[in-house]
Amino acid sequence: MTYSAPVDEQRFVLTHIARIGEIGADPRFSAASEDMVDAIVEGAAAFAEGEYAPLLRSGDTVGARWDNGVVTMPKGFRAAYQAFVANGWGTLSGPVAYGGQGLPFSLATVVMEDLGTANMGFSLINMLTPGAIESLVAHGNSQQQATWLPKLITGEWPGTMNLTEPQAGSDVGAIRTTATQAPDGTWRVKGQKIFITFGEHDLADNIVHLVLARTPGAPEGTKGLSVFLVPKYRLDEAGEPAVLNDVHCVSIEHKLGIHASPTCVMSYGDNDDCVGELVGPE
Repeated sequence: MTYSAPVDEQRFVLTHIARIGEIGADPRFSAASEDMVDAIVEGAAAFAEGEYAPLLRSGDTVGARWDNGVVTMPKGFRAAYQAFVANGWGTLSGPVAYGGQGLPFSLATVVMEDLGTANMGFSLINMLTPGAIESLVAHGNSQQQATWLPKLITGEWPGTMNLTEPQAGSDVGAIRTTATQAPDGTWRVKGQKIFITFGEHDLADNIVHLVLARTPGAPEGTKGLSVFLVPKYRLDEAGEPAVLNDVHCVSIEHKLGIHASPTCVMSYGDNDDCVGELVGPE
């Protein structure tokens, strides 16, 4: 498939609707100069056209494949995603303190539009990472921020959100996944989540899951839910992925039009050894 990004329309929207010039006048976004905006619009178009669009057909005809808990993406997908990371496309609106560029989120949406139009299924790997970043910026402690934010911001370790369960869809308060505190202060997470976008794949060396769970004695309903950071792999002393964290992909769904997006059934703590970190207050 070929894709031609609507760069003229994007420039118009950024200039006259988002008013990117006024945003750039704010000291917080001073890097968003006219030249920078043009470079991002042009660069995102070229990247989407050259890297993501050519993979659309194989993403649909081959798609994500599940085998014994492991999801394998079609040929070329890992290289394209690693190029996304290496070129810094995930860092645009991230906090400068953790490796981001501190640019307005409106510029990041240009990249999201181009990648999503060029290859919708593939682009969904980037959909939930911004939410994980915002959660840690707002509620994570200093150690969590230092450990996880730099990798999330670059996309080197993409993030997910784990809310839905078989009995808890729109009724989030019906969640049954549990988290029990261990003597070392960490938590052991146990339960199953469904419809988890890019919950398992081979495009990155780690995946950072944010999981809603209920702690012992917590009240019923949404007021009793807490957020836990659960990596696919626990880290060693050097901060590198080392030990599989008792996180398993049970199966993937088959969704019309987004075969290149593994929509996963995830199981946490089958062996009572899924370690999570509480994010924010219990």
